[in-house]
Amino acid sequence: MALSFVVQRHRARRLHYDFRLELGGVLVSWAVPKGPTLDAKVRRGAYHVEDHALDHAGFEGRIPAGRYGGGDVIVWDNGTWEPHDTDDPAAALEAGELHFDLYGVKLRGRFVLVRTRGDDWLLVHKRDEHAVDGWDPEEHPKSVLTGRTNDEV
Repeated sequence: MALSFVVQRHRARRLHYDFRLELGGVLVSWAVPKGPTLDAKVRRGAYHVEDHALDHAGFEGRIPAGRYGGGDVIVWDNGTWEPHDTDDPAAALEAGELHFDLYGVKLRGRFVLVRTRGDDWLLVHKRDEHAVDGWDPEEHPKSVLTGRTNDEV
């Protein structure tokens, strides 16, 4: 069951990456302050935020200052994802641990989201053939849709 995912690089009050998985007709979303990585040694904090409509996956542009999320947004990565070792990814998320494979332009391989408490999660890339030691999302700043950076939006 291949579903879509998107990661938007979002410069609001603070730079963060909005990591979104299609599930149940919406984009289930986490804010990842330092961005997702292919480095399997790195654990990224991910903070569950409100779900977004599926049509938000292609949004690139500027949210006016003073509005929720005000700032510039690019589609930093996108592609498809598949749950791993579960036929019910919604139940796996509810239980606090979802293993999944990403097939994106930048992000590929096995990942896991693990709830630590409340709406706080960790996003981890597992050690696999796609893992890259020292991989930094800030070294890959361009939109996969337009080739623009946040400064160019």
